[in-house]
Amino acid sequence: MTITDLEFFLCDALGPGPAEAARPVLVRLSTAARLEGWGEACLPWRRDELPGRRDALLPVLAGRSVFEIEDLLGLAALRAAPLRCAIEMACWDLIGRIAGQPLCHLFGGNYRQLIPLAVRLGKASAAESAQMARELADQGYHCQIVTSLGRVEDDLELVAAIRQLTQDRAELIFDVAAQYDMEAARDLCAGLDGAGLEYVLDPLSTRDLDQVASLRRQTSVPLAVGRNVRGPADALAVIRCGAASWIEVDLQRVGGLASARKCAAVAQAAGLGACLAAGPSVGVALAAALHLAASTPAFSHCNQSPWQAACDEALVEPLEPVDGMLAAPQGPGLGVQVDRTSLDR
Repeated sequence: MTITDLEFFLCDALGPGPAEAARPVLVRLSTAARLEGWGEACLPWRRDELPGRRDALLPVLAGRSVFEIEDLLGLAALRAAPLRCAIEMACWDLIGRIAGQPLCHLFGGNYRQLIPLAVRLGKASAAESAQMARELADQGYHCQIVTSLGRVEDDLELVAAIRQLTQDRAELIFDVAAQYDMEAARDLCAGLDGAGLEYVLDPLSTRDLDQVASLRRQTSVPLAVGRNVRGPADALAVIRCGAASWIEVDLQRVGGLASARKCAAVAQAAGLGACLAAGPSVGVALAAALHLAASTPAFSHCNQSPWQAACDEALVEPLEPVDGMLAAPQGPGLGVQVDRTSLDR
């Protein structure tokens, strides 16, 4: 089953943003048998350059088998990890449709029937964030990601306010977003000791894992590394230097589902926790992440999702959460149908 055509669609459902900002791009691969597969990634592309992108990539992909995933992943034209992720995702969608099976069945089955979502709170004042956290907890979203405000004092006030309103009803992940130097990160961790966080993600601005390992030795707060993890070799590097208790595996950062599974396997073998992130999504990437989380025991924490941000805008049938959890769609492939009329609008 070979690739015959390729289309790109730029989605503005999450807001237009600045021209250089990465926005969700859907990719559609089609075959001579008139089957189609969909993938998604965030790319800093403009709408007027999509035809040129297609014309450059189609000759590289045309005639290649959708089953030859590893061969496709090695193409120089797919060197950019997010684009590689989207193309690979579309191939897996096609493979599942050809087999007549949901993708999770091809990856090992429904190890998890429901996948808990970790939702990210928007940046706001401490009081507003705490209220938002309580409302989300009331809706069943008991794992929440809090993003650093960029000042240690503000961050400590933020976490304290959220914890006061949610008590033990919310598991909190604190994402520093690699903003702090060693001194500030050490002060932050000292202030968060006893706050009952799941972990602090990417606490240091440096990519030097030895520095992260040094911070870990100076705090009892669990640390996680995400921005450094771009493949299984990076996951192994985190383990070797003892930098973290957790790794975050971002589908787009590592370049797709196959690489994400390898990263999770490395973490599991070393006794580290692994959590999965799909990034901003209009539904296709989220569906792929659900299949991966459902079928991979090593992803032992909540699937990170910007659920409140219209993340099924491109789907004919929305993904319906129940008590803050989603099931992997059980149709063939990714199990979702893209709404072409919404893309045309």
